[in-house]
Amino acid sequence: MTLGSQIAWDDTVLPFQLDRSDIRGRVARLDGTLDAVLSQHAYPPAVEALVAEAAVLTALIGQTIKLRWRLSLQIRGDGPARLIATDYYAPTEDGAPARIRAWASFDEERLVPDGPVFDQIGAGYFAIVLDQGTGMAPYQGITPLAGGSLSACAETYFAQSEQLPTRFALNFGKRGDSWRAGGVMLQHMPKASPFAQGGGTGEGGLLAADDIVHGEEGDNWNRANKLLDTVEKDELIGPEVHPTDLLVRLFHEEGPRVYDAQPVGFGCTCSPEKVRQSLSIYSAKDIATMTTERGIVTADCQFCGAHYEFDPNTLGFEATDPPGDEGDGDA
Repeated sequence: MTLGSQIAWDDTVLPFQLDRSDIRGRVARLDGTLDAVLSQHAYPPAVEALVAEAAVLTALIGQTIKLRWRLSLQIRGDGPARLIATDYYAPTEDGAPARIRAWASFDEERLVPDGPVFDQIGAGYFAIVLDQGTGMAPYQGITPLAGGSLSACAETYFAQSEQLPTRFALNFGKRGDSWRAGGVMLQHMPKASPFAQGGGTGEGGLLAADDIVHGEEGDNWNRANKLLDTVEKDELIGPEVHPTDLLVRLFHEEGPRVYDAQPVGFGCTCSPEKVRQSLSIYSAKDIATMTTERGIVTADCQFCGAHYEFDPNTLGFEATDPPGDEGDGDA
């Protein structure tokens, strides 16, 4: 693909590398996908902003995982925004779109309407979970919440857990009635970890990018970051500036090389079978406590809003009837 190529850039992630240095990156644009994610719930503005930021980060980070793998972000805190959870499902086959979903749990009464958005999470942790499929134990990396934004948390995660200098520049918001979001991710790929034990220069002694890259690698990294500092917020979300044009504007002296763009869309994997599986650990007595006055067990997907109804006799490890057609999955 040449830098002058014209394709539909909304809901895509474009991988690239800078040939003058060992720096790789991605440009993400989300519009309909983010609209679909946020339309599932009537979130307060602060929670909407956290979910939007997490969704863009998920698209940027998830683009590298292999077919049929899943990458998740989990942000948990003791503040009114208790949980932000996202999933990125890699394509099931080459050329197919990736799928993103996201959800937040919050205590609306405790939200501070005009307070800093990040502070609504409170103290807690930022985690990335990588599920490589059946037969493989999921990998999970955790770092404390720090830095004043979810982007800063992700940068700290990669420095602390992976020792990969990483930088994000994001923007998101509404244009009229529709959400748009975009971002750039830079990542330096070190040949070996040069960090010496003893604590980092980040918040709370956590590692930061400058603790990992030195010498010529450090010069390359700092130069790329200064160039990224010049990006304008509207350039990140488009649609007037295409990602390829943005790379030329920012990094033309760095020799940007682009690869095939990855389309993304909203997608959920919930199903009656998965709900049944999650309830299979419960006894008939437990299932009885979940049964409504109408004599059914209900479940709602937090991500997509699908509503499921089951005959309690078909649930749990003491089920007496086989699964039936109970009209599961009404959205």
